[in-house]
Amino acid sequence: MKRREFIKTTSGLLAGSIASGNCVSTFFTQNPMKKYSQYYGFNLVEKINNAHTKKFNERDFEIIADWKMNFVRIPLSYWNWASKNNWYSIDEKAFDDIDELIAFGKQYDIHINLSFHRAPGYCVSFRKEEPMDLFHDTPERMRKALDAVIYHWTYFAERYHGISSETLSFNLLNEPPSKINEDWYREIIDTLISAIRKIDSQRVIVIDGLNYSRTPLLGIAHTNVVQSVRGYHPIALTHFNANWIQNSERETLREPTWPLISDTGELWNKTKLREKFIEPYIPLMNEGVPIHVGEWGCINHTPHNVMLAWARDILSLWKDVGWGNALWNLKGAFGVLDSNRNDVVYENYKGYKLDRKLLELMKEFAVNS
Repeated sequence: MKRREFIKTTSGLLAGSIASGNCVSTFFTQNPMKKYSQYYGFNLVEKINNAHTKKFNERDFEIIADWKMNFVRIPLSYWNWASKNNWYSIDEKAFDDIDELIAFGKQYDIHINLSFHRAPGYCVSFRKEEPMDLFHDTPERMRKALDAVIYHWTYFAERYHGISSETLSFNLLNEPPSKINEDWYREIIDTLISAIRKIDSQRVIVIDGLNYSRTPLLGIAHTNVVQSVRGYHPIALTHFNANWIQNSERETLREPTWPLISDTGELWNKTKLREKFIEPYIPLMNEGVPIHVGEWGCINHTPHNVMLAWARDILSLWKDVGWGNALWNLKGAFGVLDSNRNDVVYENYKGYKLDRKLLELMKEFAVNS
C-alpha cells in the first residue's frame, strides 16, 4: 500500500468506531483471548533495538517447552525493519527472522506475542531519538507519528493474516508514559485496533495500561482486548542499583528486604501489593477483560533470598486472580539463565547457568499448575 493511499484509508477509521461492534462482530465465535490468562513464560529480547538484531534461537523454545511453559513476549523495535528517517520504507527481508520465530512457536506450541517496544514516535527508553513524539508534540506531529504506527501495524496484520490467534497476538505499544492525555491514548488504541481488525477481525490484541502499564485503562471491555500490566513494584526492590532508574522513583535507597519499609515508613508486603496492584484491576476483571503480566522480575543486584521471598508473594497473588505472566527475561540480569547473581549456586543446564530456585517457583505458581 502506498503511503498516500494508506493515509487516505486510515483517516476515516475512527468514524466506524469499535464501539459499534462492527469490526469484532464475530470475535467471540471462537475466542482464544479467553485463554490469555493461562499463558506464562518469558520475554525474548533479540530485537528490542537496532543493537539486538540477532536471530531467535530455536534452543530457547526447546528449553521453554521442556519446562512446560507456553508463552513468549517479543519486544520489537521498528528500527529492525525501517529507519527513523523514513518511517514508510519497510525492509521485508528483515521479517525473515520474525517469520521463523512464529514457526518456532507453532512447532513447540508456544504462543508468540509481538510487542512494539519502539514504535514510530515513541519508546520508553531513549525516547528523544525519535524525530517526532507520539505523546508530547504538536497535534500535527503527534498525528503524523500515529499514522506511521498504524502503517506498521497494518503491515503486520496483512503479513500474518491467517496465522491463528492461538499462535500469535499483537501488543500495540509498550509502556505509554506518565502524564499523558488519556483521551489521546484511547484514540491511539482505538485507531490501531480498528486498523488491525479491518484486516484480521480475529486477531487477539493486547494493550498496555497507563503510567508505564502500572495503572489500569478502564472502560475497554467493548474493545475485546487483553490488558497487560507490569510486575515491577516496589521499584526499590525490583530495580535495586539499576542505573536507568532515578533515585526519586525508589521507595528507599537502602539494600532491599522483603517485606520492605520505605524511607517514609510505608510497609510494602503481600497485602500492600494486593491493594495497589491487584484491586485496581477488579473492575476490568468483572467485565471479563483478561489480565496478563507482560513483564515482571527483579534485577540481579537484589539479594537472591529477598527476590525469592518477594517473587513467591507476587506470583501467588497472580495465581489467586488467574493472571498469566512473562518474566523479563529468559537470559540476563532478570532471568533464570545466566543472571550473574553473586549469591546463587547455579545449576549447569544445557550450557547455561540455571537459577533452579526461581524456575521452580515460577512453575509452582503457574496458572495451570
